[in-house]
Formats: sequence, C-alpha cells, structure tokens
Amino acid sequence: MANFEESLKRLEKIVEQMERGDLPLENSIKLFEEGMQLSAECKTQLEEAEGKVQILMKQRNGSMKAEPFPPLK
Repeated sequence: MANFEESLKRLEKIVEQMERGDLPLENSIKLFEEGMQLSAECKTQLEEAEGKVQILMKQRNGSMKAEPFPPLK
C-alpha cells in the first residue's frame, strides 16, 4: 500500500485523465477501478489517522484533558 500522499497524487492524475474525455472506454473503466481502489485506501488511512488524533481540552481548573477527535461527517 502506498502512503497517503502518493495515493492522493495518483488519484488526482486519474481524475485529470478522465476529465479530458479522450480515453477509450476500456481505459476509462480501468482508470475508474484504480481510482475507486485508491479512494478507498485514502479513506481507510484517514480514518486510522483520525482515530489517533486527540484534542487537548482545557478544563476549568486549568488542567488539560485529552478528548477524542470528533468524527467526520
């Protein structure tokens, strides 16, 4: 599995190629399938990162408390 940045960059290139509209149908389908796979991989990596992120909330007594990051909608 590629890292998030590499996957996102490849996904952007696929979108650019498909937006041109000059690809044969077979190539478009292959790129679409690759793009869907990359999109799923990016989503998984983001969800894993989100689970690791915590927000430090300042309590009324001045101490800090770690809270889970709110889920993305």
